Amino acid sequence: MPSVHTLQNEYWQAGVLPETGASLAFGRIQQEGAWHDVLRPTPEASTGNSSACSSFVMLPWCNRIKGGVLRFDGQEYALRTAKDDGTARHGDVRGRAWQVEIAEAARIRLTFRSSDYADINWPFPFSARLDYTLNGREFIWALMLKNESDHPAPAGFGHHPYFVRPVGEEVEVQIPCGEYFPLTNFMATGEPQPIPPELDFRKPRDLDERELNHLLTGRIIPQPAKLAYPARRIRLAFHSAPVFAHWLIFAPQGQPFVALEPMTNASDGFNLLADGHEGGGVFILQPGEEKMGIVRLVLESAG
Repeated sequence: MPSVHTLQNEYWQAGVLPETGASLAFGRIQQEGAWHDVLRPTPEASTGNSSACSSFVMLPWCNRIKGGVLRFDGQEYALRTAKDDGTARHGDVRGRAWQVEIAEAARIRLTFRSSDYADINWPFPFSARLDYTLNGREFIWALMLKNESDHPAPAGFGHHPYFVRPVGEEVEVQIPCGEYFPLTNFMATGEPQPIPPELDFRKPRDLDERELNHLLTGRIIPQPAKLAYPARRIRLAFHSAPVFAHWLIFAPQGQPFVALEPMTNASDGFNLLADGHEGGGVFILQPGEEKMGIVRLVLESAG
């Protein structure tokens, strides 16, 4: 069973799984002397499965690449695909072990090198670094990706956190985005459009029992995304760096969780770029170049 490194201070308690893609096993806040899950807790028997974790890292791409075909600079590269939908999905680091460089009570640093794996599912060598840090009310995720190849390389990264969504309880969400990508089979196929009323989360609104799997963009920077549990008097603010240009909200009906995913690239953003669309968020790293994105999950109130 994968080992768990626990971070803790007076506000936060978080479990990190270095051997499971640097995923999170749990994320809890302290309220009235007790710990309460705000991230969906991982069953003990499932800590080796990133899909069952509280959060996992998507890198060197976010979400899906249609047909597993990466098109870049006039070349096509075949990637391994998921059996259920035939796409290359959620990057290639979440199921692999990361190395622990620093492990302290309120901070852990993990690193990853694609060259350590002969079967890496990406044609361009890369490395990555991830720092999880507790600083007062802030749970900070600092993610860095570096192009280790001799050629320019397309890339993207993001986080896939699942928050608790208690059945029958009000959960308020606010996402400061004024546009969205129409999706076909969960993938963007063109330019973003003005956001319709049913997807407009620029002001806090209850999730109700609705089912959502939508990609929002047109961020209003520097406004944070927010998540609130009024009955529990818990409010969280999700501050993310501008490089995270897109938010995916995934709230399957009847399930006790909601995923709020800060992502640098849109779903199938690599094909958007290859087709001449500029708004997909894929960045091009020159040889040796790094890109960093920081997310701060801030406990604004807890009763």
